[in-house]
Amino acid sequence: GLSFVPLQIWSKALAISGILTMGLALLGCVGSLKELRCLLGLYFGILLLLFATQITLGILISTQRMRLERRVKEIVLETIQNYRSRPEESAAEESWDYVQFQLRCCGWNSPRDWFSIPSLISNESEVHRVPCSCYNSSATNDSAVFDKLSFPQFSRPGPLARPRHSTDLCVVPANSNIYSEGCARSLQK
Repeated sequence: GLSFVPLQIWSKALAISGILTMGLALLGCVGSLKELRCLLGLYFGILLLLFATQITLGILISTQRMRLERRVKEIVLETIQNYRSRPEESAAEESWDYVQFQLRCCGWNSPRDWFSIPSLISNESEVHRVPCSCYNSSATNDSAVFDKLSFPQFSRPGPLARPRHSTDLCVVPANSNIYSEGCARSLQK
């Protein structure tokens, strides 16, 4: 039911790479069955190219790991800071809500990351609030509390799980049952 553009792109890329892998395997099989040197040479060349690409990517990822982690942290903290302030950024917000919901964590470092977000500040009290994706439903035996909460971003099917200009925002008080751990460690693992 969830439809996130980055996940769709990755799934299509993986499907295409699977098709290309099958085509490469077929090329090798036909080349060996018919004993065609041309096909076997092409098969070997493509395998060598794939091997070199994997080695290069492995070296790049291992040498650029800190830069990648820093960039992910910047993106996540910017998404948290601008939560619900820019309707055009709803895909990033939905993705982060989904990460929190699935990894059972809240914020980047801790739930405190959400305490200064303007869209979550409550006018009636000094109670800090966090998105519903931080709510720990397994910490309480009271299922009625969980039933009262709506997760609009996780329940609606369609191209975007939350309408872009919707005013419904599911938040819970930070002093309720929320995940106490940030998502940074879970994502690194």
